[in-house]
Amino acid sequence: MSTVGVQRVWVVIASLAGWLGLLAWGVLGIVQEVRVLPSIWPHIAPPPAPPPTRGAIRAADGTPLAISLPTGERLYPLGASAGQVIGYTERFRDRTQNRVVYGAGLEGVERFAENKLAAGQDVYLTLDPVVQALAERALWAGVAAAEAEWGSVVVMETQTGRLLAVANAPAFDPATKRGQPGNDPRLLNYAFRYLIEPGSTLKVITAAALLEEGKATLETRVEAPMQRKVADAVIRDVVRHPETLTLAEVLAYSSNVGISTLAEALEPETLYRYFERLHLTDPDLLTPLYVERPLVNGPESWGPVEFANATFGQGLAITPLHLAAAFNAIANDGVFVRPSLFEPAGAPQTARVFQPEVARALREVLSAYNAPLARLEGYVLGGKTGTAQVAVDGRYSREVFTALYAGFVPADRPRATVVVVLYHPRTSIYGSRVAAPIYRALAEGLLAYWGIPPERGKLVNGE
Repeated sequence: MSTVGVQRVWVVIASLAGWLGLLAWGVLGIVQEVRVLPSIWPHIAPPPAPPPTRGAIRAADGTPLAISLPTGERLYPLGASAGQVIGYTERFRDRTQNRVVYGAGLEGVERFAENKLAAGQDVYLTLDPVVQALAERALWAGVAAAEAEWGSVVVMETQTGRLLAVANAPAFDPATKRGQPGNDPRLLNYAFRYLIEPGSTLKVITAAALLEEGKATLETRVEAPMQRKVADAVIRDVVRHPETLTLAEVLAYSSNVGISTLAEALEPETLYRYFERLHLTDPDLLTPLYVERPLVNGPESWGPVEFANATFGQGLAITPLHLAAAFNAIANDGVFVRPSLFEPAGAPQTARVFQPEVARALREVLSAYNAPLARLEGYVLGGKTGTAQVAVDGRYSREVFTALYAGFVPADRPRATVVVVLYHPRTSIYGSRVAAPIYRALAEGLLAYWGIPPERGKLVNGE
C-alpha cells in the first residue's frame, strides 16, 4: 500500500472514532436524563382518565330503560314508559365546550342508584315491559275518561313481591323534563310519593282481622242502619241496603256503619297490630328508594271516632304501594311479602299474617260481590272498591275525592295484586265507576299475556 493510501485509512479511522465518541457522549447524556426524570415525574400530572360511561337501567328481561352514549348523552329508549320510576339526571350546557353535559341523578332510580350507575354498573329492575305497557295503556285511558288530576297503578307479583309495573299519569319523558322535582310535582312517582286515604279498600283488612281473631264469621249479622252516631260524629253509608247485614254483605254494600260496628269486638291495639304486620306504618317499605312515610296514628291517640274511622280507611294516609303490599297478603293466602324493585330480588321477605282459609274466604266474597265494571267474562276476578275523602286545608273537601280499586288477577289463583288510584276524578267520584274499569282493562291484558284462557260456558265471575 502506498503512503497516500495509508494516510486515507487513518483519516477514515479517526473520523469514525470521533463519530463514535460523540454517539457515546449522547447516549451517556440520555442515560443521565433518564436517571433524573423519576424525580420530575411526580410533579407532572398525567392526563385525566375519561369518566366511565354511566351504567344502564334495564328491565328484568334486559330491555334498556336508560342508557348512556360514549359522549355522555343519556337516552330513554321507551320514552315516557315508567318515567317517574326511572327518574332523570341533571342536564346543563357547558358553554366552554358548547355541548350538553349530563350529571348525577336527581330523582327515581337515577338518584337512588347513583353510586352504581356513576361507576358504570348496570341496574336491573323487576319491571316487565309488557306489563308496564298494559298498565300504562289502561291507566292513561282511564285518567282521561275520568278527567282525574292524576292516577297510579301498581302491579305486584303475588308470591314474590316483585313489582311488575308501576304506572303513573300524567306521564313525562325523562329525556325532556329537567330541574328539581319540587318545581313540578308531576316529576315524582305518585305510587311511592303521594299519600292517600285508602277508604273502603281497608274494610277488607278489618274483616280479615275479625276473622283471624275469631270475633266474627262471614255469616255474623249486624244491625246496620244507614247512619249511626259515634261520640260527637255521625257515620253514614252511601249505598242503600237492608238494615241487617252479614259481614260478607257489609263488604258487598261497603257499609261504614256495619264494619265499624262489628270492629268494636276488636281492641284498637289489635287492629293497629295488623296494620303494623301489614307494614301500613312502614317508612322503609322499598329501600333504597324513598317512599313517603305513612300517616297512621297509633291507638293511644284514637278515641271512639278515630277508631271507627280507621276501620273503613279514613283518618289515615298511605301510599298506593303500601296498599298494594297489604292487599297482596289476601292474594297470597295470608302471607305478607315485602315488595321489591331491584334485581336480583333474592328470596322474598315474608311473614304470615292471616290463616290461609281467612284469605281464601275473603277472596271468594270479593269475587262474588265484585263491582260490575270490574268483571270479565270467563274469568274469576275480584277486589274492593273505595272512595275516600281528601283533606284540603285541614278539612275534608266536598269536591275532591280519591277513587280506588284493589284486586287480584285472577282472584281464584292470584298471580298479581293490582291497585288503581285516581285522584280528584271529575266524571264520578266512585271507585266502582272510574277505577274498576281500569282494573278490568289491565286484567284482560294480563290474562292474555300470561296465556290464561277463559273457561268455556262460564259467565262473569261464575254467575
